[in-house]
Amino acid sequence: MRPDLFEAPDYYNLDELLSEEHKLVRDAARQWVKRDISPIIEEFAQKAEFPKQIIGGLAEIGAFGPYIPMEYGGAGLDQISYGLIMQEIERGDSGVRSTASVQSSLVMYPIFAYGTEEQRKKYLPKLATGEYMGCFGLTEPDHGSNPSGMVTNFKDKGDHFLLNGAKLWISNSPFADIAVVWAKNEEGRIHGLIVERGMEGFSTPETHNKWSLRASATGELIFDNVRVPKENLLPGKNGLGAPLGCLDSARYGIAWGAIGAAMDCYDTALRYAKERIQFGKPIAATQLQQKKLAEMITEITKAQLLAFRLGQLKNEGRATTAQISMAKRNNVDMAIKIAREARQVLGGMGITGEYSIMRHMMNLESVITYEGTHDIHLLITGADITGLNAFK
Repeated sequence: MRPDLFEAPDYYNLDELLSEEHKLVRDAARQWVKRDISPIIEEFAQKAEFPKQIIGGLAEIGAFGPYIPMEYGGAGLDQISYGLIMQEIERGDSGVRSTASVQSSLVMYPIFAYGTEEQRKKYLPKLATGEYMGCFGLTEPDHGSNPSGMVTNFKDKGDHFLLNGAKLWISNSPFADIAVVWAKNEEGRIHGLIVERGMEGFSTPETHNKWSLRASATGELIFDNVRVPKENLLPGKNGLGAPLGCLDSARYGIAWGAIGAAMDCYDTALRYAKERIQFGKPIAATQLQQKKLAEMITEITKAQLLAFRLGQLKNEGRATTAQISMAKRNNVDMAIKIAREARQVLGGMGITGEYSIMRHMMNLESVITYEGTHDIHLLITGADITGLNAFK
């Protein structure tokens, strides 16, 4: 693995829009990635193994629940700080960012927003430190883009609920201590339940043979007559809007995270193009390579502005689901195109683990699909601007 010489592009001087706190938070995450992620990530991606030793570091830089109030163990930061942390972590690796996104937006957020005070005090401080790791169970083998069709269900058995069903493509599931699981009650209404490892009938088999997010642990959630205490129900919100609210937060983080992957690919390609000599001069001096690099920095800058404005709206409580969908779709699409172009700049070297580009490219093939596919987000925007639902 080559030394991490990353320099963040800032073509429009966006640092001037950030507060001193924003920059401190971002720089701490950036230095941690350089020190603790870059030297090991290629090895773990090649082994298809999640580096569990980084969990403590993720907690230290505030990656777990950064916007959760300090009284529950969070950092009490704003949404732009959250976005910047996700950007820096995904600059290191999308799979590592997925681990942090799930913990923050899909586990801690629903417990904070929909849970009881007892649930907040029991789980959030331990999730913030990484003592507990969590996962989020929504997607099923036969219900991905249509989560309302889920078949996972629970029945009221008097002093407990009986949970049955299965979830698929669940980040963190193989090692998660708790799972926030979405299931239908006997009336068909969707509710969230906190399922703890060790409950009889609850298992989390790992998904193997992935070509993407190889340094992230992915698996299933299997529920075979699992007895869930009634106090583990999230009472604050039910219906499909409850898990979708969590996904809004996660998708927002992805919109920032994808910029990090794009920046890393661009920086690698720019550095390589200046050093690689062909026909007696650096390839950066050729028109075709300059075209690639100029288009990369243009698209990154546009994505940065989109994410920053979305962060302002999130801070004000005004960001809509459709606005978040637009940013997630645009920025991941931008990143995957830049990864492909950057790989071409490096030629054959671009496919090796000596550089990060091919790993980013493979990772982004998952990011462009999870948390709402590329096409589904397009239809969310379409429905918003036309007032007509094309899903059915």
